[in-house]
Parts: sequence; C-alpha cells; structure tokens
Amino acid sequence: MPKLKSHSGAKKRFTKTASGKIKRGKVGTRHLKLGKSNSRIRRLNENAYIDAGNERRLNRILPYNNL
Repeated sequence: MPKLKSHSGAKKRFTKTASGKIKRGKVGTRHLKLGKSNSRIRRLNENAYIDAGNERRLNRILPYNNL
C-alpha cells in the first residue's frame, strides 16, 4: 500500500504541542483592524486549540501527525 499524503493546507495551519493537543490560530486578524477594539485584537493574538470532535478529522488528513 502506498504512503498517504498529508493535507498541505493543514500542515501549514496546525501545530502539535508537547502534550499532544493541536494548536491553531484565530480568525479575523489579517485586516480591518481599525474597527476592532484593542482588547479584541489582543484576544485574537492568543492561540486556540482544536476540540476533541475535530481532532479525529485532523488525524485523518494528517495521517503521520508530524505537525
């Protein structure tokens, strides 16, 4: 059976932490920041984690989990 390919977009967007959680960035940080409050921009700069429901889906598109 041939090797499975990892999803290229997912490789760029997610990283795995030492504890095994999958870390992601938050949306809404690219542009149009003038209309957002400073506290909102600060909150968007923090990292977020994938919930357990989506973790199985990510493990399927990243088969070797070499994040």
